[in-house]
Amino acid sequence: MAKEGAQRAEETEQMIEKEGGQEAAEGSAGGSGRAADAKEMRAVVLSAFGGLNKLRVSKRLMPEPREGELKVRVKACGLNFLDLMVRQGNIDNPPKTPLVPGFECSGIVETLGDNVKGFEIGDRVMAFVNYNAWAEVVCTPAEFVYKIPDDMSFSEAAAFPMNFVTAYMMLFEVANLREGMSVLVHSAGGGVGQAVAQLCSTIPNVTVFGTASSFKHEAIKDSVTHLFDRNADYVQEVKRSSPDGVDIVLDCLCGENTGKGLSLLKPLGTYILYGSSNMVTGETKSFFSFAKSWWQVEKVNPIKLYEENKVIAGFSLLNLLFKQNRSGLIKNVMDKLINLYNNKKIKPVVDSLWALEEVKEAMQRIHDRGNIGKLILDVEKAPTPLVSD
Repeated sequence: MAKEGAQRAEETEQMIEKEGGQEAAEGSAGGSGRAADAKEMRAVVLSAFGGLNKLRVSKRLMPEPREGELKVRVKACGLNFLDLMVRQGNIDNPPKTPLVPGFECSGIVETLGDNVKGFEIGDRVMAFVNYNAWAEVVCTPAEFVYKIPDDMSFSEAAAFPMNFVTAYMMLFEVANLREGMSVLVHSAGGGVGQAVAQLCSTIPNVTVFGTASSFKHEAIKDSVTHLFDRNADYVQEVKRSSPDGVDIVLDCLCGENTGKGLSLLKPLGTYILYGSSNMVTGETKSFFSFAKSWWQVEKVNPIKLYEENKVIAGFSLLNLLFKQNRSGLIKNVMDKLINLYNNKKIKPVVDSLWALEEVKEAMQRIHDRGNIGKLILDVEKAPTPLVSD
């Protein structure tokens, strides 16, 4: 039965691809009202929520910009842990499949939609995209697009928006980081973790406590003040160095780490939840893992927060951008971050470059927590051939 089910799933995926190709062909022939010269592009398509086998590169109809949008010829795309959760359907209100994943990219402006100001064809840009980033061409509103500094590469630009805006917003807009404070950040070797460490270094006398897999310690030891193994009792380790705890906890893990983070806060300290990677334990969504992580979360008592003078907060950059219409705020933050980059205070850490066709292997590397910094899908990169021994 399991074998038959797998065969049916494979047949369904092939039908989806075939239908997508037929739609593109009809579009190119004007069969459904599209222009006769409509073009196709390569894109990573998620056929259904689940494992890595639900991802493949397919031909899709190339989008054209609507009013207020830019059409960008993509050079590089950012790959985030959130994309792994999207693939599993492990998010609130997931969109319908098939879909093209991805929320950030860099490239060259190819076409301007009506009423777009401040950009020209040929501009090098980085952008937030509400899905559809993992493709050769994307269209996105101009308010989500930013010009790339002259000496920033396309791969660096694709590694910049999500990680650095998230880190900056949490540290400075939510937690009000100031001189002499202390910060605990989980997954210190990841894209956000490295952005947090760099931004903390721009403020005098900030102590950064980080947790990461032990094999990453040698590579990232200089970016944080104190580094602990992610599986160790970091609460006691932190308290040995700082008996009073820390001012800011940045938690992308959730589960039991919520209670630990709150217990480490100093009076007037801020705990910020910005992810829940502990809910991902296997290749596909697991109700057991979700339930276990949820029940490990300390049930927050407002009276206890009041008595202990502690702040608990959450942060979702994509909701802020696409659901809560705060693009103006994000634009101001991007201006500050680009200024820091130009002054050589911060620099994106790129772990590795992958072809679109290698997206499964890239996503597995994130799942295994093997990356130091950001994984990038390089649209122009050819897949690396397998070398036999």
